[in-house]
Amino acid sequence: MTKIMDSDLVRRAIIRIAHEILEKNKGIAQLCIIGIRTRGVILAARIAKAIKEIEGQAVPVGILDINLYRDDLTLVGSQPIIRETLIDFDLNEQKVVLVDDVLFTGRTIRAALDAIMDFGRPSSIQLAALVDRGHRELPIRADYVGKNIPTALKQNVKVVLSESDNEEDAVYLEENK
Repeated sequence: MTKIMDSDLVRRAIIRIAHEILEKNKGIAQLCIIGIRTRGVILAARIAKAIKEIEGQAVPVGILDINLYRDDLTLVGSQPIIRETLIDFDLNEQKVVLVDDVLFTGRTIRAALDAIMDFGRPSSIQLAALVDRGHRELPIRADYVGKNIPTALKQNVKVVLSESDNEEDAVYLEENK
């Protein structure tokens, strides 16, 4: 297993993404951030915290569970684990920034787009990913990327965050066996 990003690089990537979001959207007007479970939620909260530190105002943050929207739901198991989606603000005419830890095939993001549309009609949906590893199966691209990591299909990108993994923040590249 090779460490690709340490905690300092993860922190810097989050701050850079926050700045890029603010620049592209010309501030925080009509802006909200929604994290895709599980690590996307943590990253969304960190990005929102960085935005608040920069702008002095908070943006709404939501949590999205996409399990019922997956196109491989029947392959996951007969009883998929469904966790809470928490979006307690109006998405209509909002600029939504979806956040996930790793962008790979694009199928998670497709499911997230379907789920978001059940909550309203945003004026735009943008995507932020800590890591883009390539190998897209769908025409989806991130607007904000912490780090592009070219990978082989036999490799796996593992993101660990202190809040969910009880470890120091890091991104690893590992070989599948």
